[in-house]
Amino acid sequence: MLSERTGRWYRGLLCTLSSPVAWVGRFCGPLLRKFRAAERYANGLAIVLPGIESQSFLNHSVVWGLADSGWPGAIEIDDWTTTCVLLFPYHLRGWKRNQRQAERIAARIVAYQDEFPGRPVYLIGHSGGGAMTILTLEKLPAGRTVTGAILLAAAISRQYPLSTALQKTERGMWNFSSRGDQFFLCLGTLALGTLDGRHQVSAGLLGFQEPLDLSAPDRELYQRQLHEVGYSREMAGAFNLGGHFGCVNRVFVSEYVAPLLLQ
Repeated sequence: MLSERTGRWYRGLLCTLSSPVAWVGRFCGPLLRKFRAAERYANGLAIVLPGIESQSFLNHSVVWGLADSGWPGAIEIDDWTTTCVLLFPYHLRGWKRNQRQAERIAARIVAYQDEFPGRPVYLIGHSGGGAMTILTLEKLPAGRTVTGAILLAAAISRQYPLSTALQKTERGMWNFSSRGDQFFLCLGTLALGTLDGRHQVSAGLLGFQEPLDLSAPDRELYQRQLHEVGYSREMAGAFNLGGHFGCVNRVFVSEYVAPLLLQ
């Protein structure tokens, strides 16, 4: 048996080394079936939204990190992409399709809440999935909310208006950002654009900016419900070196993200 410390290093390094072949994860979905066992749904639901690469080891790592923490609820990966990794530019910029996918995910949340009223529901999105998290919140019908939303390196513009999405969360939205994510969320979104069509650096790089025309109630909403979590050097100890993939490392998710669900 591995000691807990050795097991932690093994898990963190394995996730780091698997990043270059993350696409292989699409064939390993059956390994996560146990986190969708019927008895887990009575304890809550966490929906993980992948980036534009589709289902991969990156989002599998988020699932395993939540499980390592002891999250007792069900965990689903909702692959909102076409599942074809070669179509990643379309996943990023297919605005009308992404809106339809957000409506579908919102309907899934409503169906779950109808079956299990009062249980916690969390949305966790990485990169393009972080942007899709916001779109999904906007599509929730009146009177429906989720417990919270967590954005990991979100590929959405810094000025994107969040008032509607924030109103759909009970505990708020956490935005994990890192200035070290230069290749994907600076150069990448300058060239290809963010999911909402802006050719600029993303909120996952520098955090969100409050719109200048915010009303007083909306400004208070931002201050109360938007929790910015910038990168710190201590995070390197959890295998997050500040790049685009560190925030989905299994150890980082277990030690920095999952506690938000377990509070």
